[in-house]
Amino acid sequence: MMRFLFILFVPFMLLSSCSNLEKKRQVVSAIEQWIGKELLYPNSTIFTIQGVDTLDNAFLEEYSYTIVSYVDSIGCTSCKLQLNRWNIFMQEVDSISKKKVNLNFIFHPKNVQEIINILKVNAFKHPVWIDINDSFNKLNHLSSNMSFQTFLLDKDNKVVSIGNPIYNPQVKELYLNIIQGKQLGRENKSKHIITKVSIDRSSVSMGSFDWQEEQKSAFTLKNTGDKPLVIQDVTTSCGCTTVAYSKEPLQPGGATTLEVVYKAERPEHFDKTITLYCNTDNSPLTLKISGDAK
Repeated sequence: MMRFLFILFVPFMLLSSCSNLEKKRQVVSAIEQWIGKELLYPNSTIFTIQGVDTLDNAFLEEYSYTIVSYVDSIGCTSCKLQLNRWNIFMQEVDSISKKKVNLNFIFHPKNVQEIINILKVNAFKHPVWIDINDSFNKLNHLSSNMSFQTFLLDKDNKVVSIGNPIYNPQVKELYLNIIQGKQLGRENKSKHIITKVSIDRSSVSMGSFDWQEEQKSAFTLKNTGDKPLVIQDVTTSCGCTTVAYSKEPLQPGGATTLEVVYKAERPEHFDKTITLYCNTDNSPLTLKISGDAK
């Protein structure tokens, strides 16, 4: 019965963040494939802290829930991992769960030392498995879509939800509700207030610049509907991009600015994505910045 309830509710929660039909189909397919499925660990699994202190695998059985995030070589960059946001998220999880939720990262990197350095720089002290042979992926046949490579597991390692809470506020809310044992489906009615928004542009080119120089730009949002506009969250595809915005409701006819700052980690051509979650039918909205940091 519990699995049935999750299958009914989880798609509703996650689909509410999808405005694209194909994305909705992908979410439905992922839900049908993963909810209730047990994730398997090879006998060779070795978890460590920052690649140094080996942990007894018995610790996997000590938690009510475990969040497992698989990261392949494509995602193994400081920019994409956003470990600092994971640290902040887990502080929130610990505060509501009495530290009964575990977080495991499983890396399949090209450069092991680079990953260890990233873990140390971000003071990331949650268990990690540096899976050189990609055994976890091969055993569980994971999706190649990064959106479906993070799971919330119960104490029996069975999937109760799927998605990355760092990149999607709806997933974050769902994870927190499940962990707290809240009755799923009882949502705040204010979240169903829908309005309309217009944006002055969907992309910005920052041109060419010295990679050590911080770049700034902005997007202007206008509430063109008849209800207050609430920016629920703004996420970025990379830790090198930050966005400042007002959290106050924007009244009909009003305008507000998203202030974007990009700080390159190295010389590179970049195309970064900003995802805006708000109370509109077409949420989330995708904005882009690009340029050449030389």
